[in-house]
Amino acid sequence: MENNIVITSDSTTDLSPELKERYNISTIPLGVSLGEKTFFDGVDITPDDIYEHHRKTGELPKTAAANLSDCIDFFKPFADAGKTVIHFTISSEMSSTFNNSRMAAEEFENVYVIDTKNLSTGGGLLVVAAAEMAAKGMAAEEIVEKVQGLVPCVDASFVIDSLEYLHKGGRCSALAVLGANLLKLKPCIEVKNGSMGVGKKYRGKFGDVLKTYVAERIGDASDIDLDRVFVTHAGCDEAVVKAVVEQVRSLAPFKEVFLTRAGCTVSSHCGADTLGVLFIRKNPIE
Repeated sequence: MENNIVITSDSTTDLSPELKERYNISTIPLGVSLGEKTFFDGVDITPDDIYEHHRKTGELPKTAAANLSDCIDFFKPFADAGKTVIHFTISSEMSSTFNNSRMAAEEFENVYVIDTKNLSTGGGLLVVAAAEMAAKGMAAEEIVEKVQGLVPCVDASFVIDSLEYLHKGGRCSALAVLGANLLKLKPCIEVKNGSMGVGKKYRGKFGDVLKTYVAERIGDASDIDLDRVFVTHAGCDEAVVKAVVEQVRSLAPFKEVFLTRAGCTVSSHCGADTLGVLFIRKNPIE
């Protein structure tokens, strides 16, 4: 990687420790509150802690953006070392993290902030793409321009087994939950224009639904950038995850299939047994 360029992100990009090490990615954690205590995503709290707290108390966590002061403190060591920082954040429609990061960047001459207009490895795809560009020696301005062009091409979606967390978080009605349970519906949550919305509603057992979902998302793969794809899940059964990874490999000749675990942000909103297949299309998504 070009010595003076550093690629960074907030913790919502859900990159595995191996990928962060491989691409030398530094991350700033978002806050997560459970009851009276506040933690930092991926530092002193994990999704399993969230599930356990919910199981015992019925309470969902509250997530908090990285504040302005924390963002300044995060960027400062890189800037002081003469590094150029390209920083990625969760969608500005979902959190004030982007705005806080943008204001913090104004304190420095060499920090660029990119709104991924996404979450989880939807943003992670852009981080890895930028790291690959930097490794080829591209200038920071060119990387920023090219990556911003990829933002509308990211195909990010997840299938949720249960609507309990979305309901408790105020994101769907009790009637919708009742109907989904009675009909065994598994909604596909899609990210479009920076916001989450409900796409197709699948019916059946979670494992069977995932097979249909994966086949439909990938299709004939003619419009997909085959450099990489993420299979990202929130505490799904190992056999289910393995089956999805094998199916993805069989449907398209991706150069790399990355398997990652969703962090605390996605887990706080969607709960366990959530799985998505995320990739970049060759053209902007309508």
